[in-house]
Amino acid sequence: MLLNVVVETSEAVGATRSRRAKIEALATVLRACAPDEIATVVNLLTGEPRQGRIGVGWATLSAVRRAAEASTTPGDDSDGAALQPVHVPEPNVTVAELDAALHRVAATTGSGSAGARRQILVDLFARATPAEADFVVRLLTGELRQGALAGLMADAIARAGGVPATTVRRAAMLGGDLADTARRALTGGEAALVEVGLEVLRPVQPMLAASAATVAEALAATGRASVEWKLDGARIQVHRADGEVRAFTRNLNDVTARVPEVVEVVRAFPAREFVLDGEAIGLTDDALPRRFQDTMSRFGTDDATSHAMTLAPFFFDVLHLDGEDLLDRPLGERAAILAGLVGEWRVPAVETDDPEVAEAFLADALATGHEGVMVKALDSRYEAGRRGAAWRKVKPVKTLDLVVLAAEWGHGRRQGWLSNLHLGARDPETGEFVMVGKTFKGLTDELLTWQTQRLQEIEAHHDDYTVYVRPELVVEIALDGAQVSTRYAGGVALRFARVRAYRPDKAAADADTIDAVRALLAP
Repeated sequence: MLLNVVVETSEAVGATRSRRAKIEALATVLRACAPDEIATVVNLLTGEPRQGRIGVGWATLSAVRRAAEASTTPGDDSDGAALQPVHVPEPNVTVAELDAALHRVAATTGSGSAGARRQILVDLFARATPAEADFVVRLLTGELRQGALAGLMADAIARAGGVPATTVRRAAMLGGDLADTARRALTGGEAALVEVGLEVLRPVQPMLAASAATVAEALAATGRASVEWKLDGARIQVHRADGEVRAFTRNLNDVTARVPEVVEVVRAFPAREFVLDGEAIGLTDDALPRRFQDTMSRFGTDDATSHAMTLAPFFFDVLHLDGEDLLDRPLGERAAILAGLVGEWRVPAVETDDPEVAEAFLADALATGHEGVMVKALDSRYEAGRRGAAWRKVKPVKTLDLVVLAAEWGHGRRQGWLSNLHLGARDPETGEFVMVGKTFKGLTDELLTWQTQRLQEIEAHHDDYTVYVRPELVVEIALDGAQVSTRYAGGVALRFARVRAYRPDKAAADADTIDAVRALLAP
């Protein structure tokens, strides 16, 4: 398949707000793929090349593109006339050739590698049309909205393969690979997708929660529920198979070496094989929770022994136990199994449908220093990767997880720091991010220093005052509410927004939606 077909599909998807039209465009290109092209095309259109980040930034790509455009046609230029750039008459680069070029760039290391990597890209761009070159630049700088098309793509895979969308999503979440899911769906149909199951030591996407303003509202939606302390820690998924233990973050990164205390606790549980969902949190000597930033600092270093703070794991779900998958068992049954397995390491919980009991339990959680409660329907299945009504989080302080879109250079005491953040909410229909406000509040000097360095590392472009970045960093924002605004495209703006903490445990696709922001408007 020619790369141009993928580029035109990407443009068509970006040009319409119709979800149905987007899905049909994606499904059409998937149907046209040869079997060995399916995974590559899915990776390209979701903005996630299989090579991942290959260490080529915006400045390098701009230089490469200029060098490619300065290539000349054969001929005598001795008369001093200006050299004319090559114009590619017809698209000729295939998706396989792009994939191979990115693989060579990623694999080229050592002395002289910078020049070699640059030449690979120059050769590629010299053959590409302007639209193809622009696509590759946006692909490699994250401007295709990394991961934002995953939901649309799952529906497109279902359409193209003639298989149920729920089966596609389940296979993708349990297998952890949307591109491989597409290959299975289009070459083997539903039977090939059903073969994908939970595999111990391979992480699955975590189940997510919706929000509720009060426990009474949450219970009205769930019925009888497990009401659990909501710890302000780091989400972890822990697998054990015989003597091997692995711990993964919410983003499915392997952090086993960074959490030896968690591994030690889990090794003592009375079972051979299991998968647990929970939180790791730093505790004081008085067993009170440390700040989220302190807990997350443990995940920023490979040398856990050099860190004075220890982590304690607390678990709230079990997905597999000694050969049996438990995802489709109701939460009430999973909770009983979990209690017997982890004992004191169970997140505090109470089963109730009484709002007064739940309110009292919430008060205890807040008094202990935690951020709220989770309210989970006792008849709910574990739906990997889904955010639904079966789980509701209740936090008295209004917070949103938003994506940093840009930051403005500070002045006065903040001269030299990137300070004022541009904040975006996710549009679930398009996968784009809609700006909903700015804030420079809540930033310590330490956070400003880190923020300035990190934002420049993911820069997409800049002007004299502002650095615009790839939409990758999620930040938790406390706010007093929202108000109608004509200043921003979403028609809503944050009120008194301030930074609580960056959330390295969350991806941009996990950010709150523009609908969640609009829901905060006063009735």
